[in-house]
Amino acid sequence: MSTKKYIVVLGDGMADEPIEELGGKTPLAFAETPAMDRLSKKGEIGMVHTIPEGMKPGSDTANLSVLGYDPKLYYSGRSPLEALSIGVPMKDTDVALRCNIVTLSEEDVPFEKQTIIDHSSGEISTEDCAKLLEAVRKELENETYQFYVGTSYRHCLIWNHGSVLELSQPHDVLGQVIGQYLPEDEKLLYMMKRSYEILVNHPVNIERKKQGLNPANCCWFWGAGTKPMLSSFQEKNGLKGMMVSAVDLLKGIAVGAGMGVAKVEGANGGLHTNYEGKVNAALTALKEGYDFVYIHVEAPDEMGHQGSVEKKVQAIAYLDQRVVGPLTTALDQEKTAYRLMVLPDHPTPIRVRTHTADSVPYLLYDSTAPKEETWNYNEEEARESGNFVPLGHKIIDKLLEK
Repeated sequence: MSTKKYIVVLGDGMADEPIEELGGKTPLAFAETPAMDRLSKKGEIGMVHTIPEGMKPGSDTANLSVLGYDPKLYYSGRSPLEALSIGVPMKDTDVALRCNIVTLSEEDVPFEKQTIIDHSSGEISTEDCAKLLEAVRKELENETYQFYVGTSYRHCLIWNHGSVLELSQPHDVLGQVIGQYLPEDEKLLYMMKRSYEILVNHPVNIERKKQGLNPANCCWFWGAGTKPMLSSFQEKNGLKGMMVSAVDLLKGIAVGAGMGVAKVEGANGGLHTNYEGKVNAALTALKEGYDFVYIHVEAPDEMGHQGSVEKKVQAIAYLDQRVVGPLTTALDQEKTAYRLMVLPDHPTPIRVRTHTADSVPYLLYDSTAPKEETWNYNEEEARESGNFVPLGHKIIDKLLEK
């Protein structure tokens, strides 16, 4: 067991572009982030490129990189990682697909001419979405296709002896007519169409519409892949690791890497997640013999997909004031020696409402080796520092002093 503790705080999709209504600042530069700015003045900032050339920018490839796994070697698809978290017993012949339950426009037009309004159905609760998925499962599940409940709008479809198909990510096509983005596979297309017919007038959705909420009215399949094979994080790094996240993807990466997975009541991947519970889970893990903790916060990414400048700024402020601040204060009070890295996995710019492959800013702080700098933690100043890590899966070497 290491005497020093190692921590990553990952603000999913936190990086962005300068925005006119923020006075030409990015959300990260505009948000109130006193804790991160304080740490940056005693540490190192720079840029890291987390998405390998030729790969799609996603939380799957990017978080594998941050954890030290080269996606070109280890990535077998997004949904299989989520399936590990849910506890799906995948066979080598299975293909896993993400099953978002999304919001379509419910216009009086053929299915192909509907518009996708919301990839998350208004951040629907897991409880409500499970009822909707059960209605779909009763009619569409068979020996070839099995549905599994995940978290909120994020669920899983296992396709026995399936094919790894190129499928459109729903958050990439928000506000667009869906026809050209639908699967070419006839069975998947049929299940999407039928799910809309099943869900459009489901009691859960009737009630949601009465309350002014987005209905969760269609299954959308994407992220196909085969059973993943990750090497042990502990064997790779000599550290016992714990994942703290609300998101099945991150939990699945942790399961595949042999890391622990914290259970945090009320952690939901949204703006109003249980930030304090995540900090408590991390501190508890460090006291109980874990050497490395990865705290993942999904909210900045979700607010980027929603296109809400105000909420993305708020999500970043919450990350600073309710995670980074209390976490470092507690560690300092306990006189724990630690190294902390704060970074996004990828940008989710408000302008495009989806992921991009641009480099992201990192902050590296060592409690035992304070420095005196003048910079704050944001994209512009991280670029100006001149520090750059071109291969994302090498960034962990900086944190772990390899």
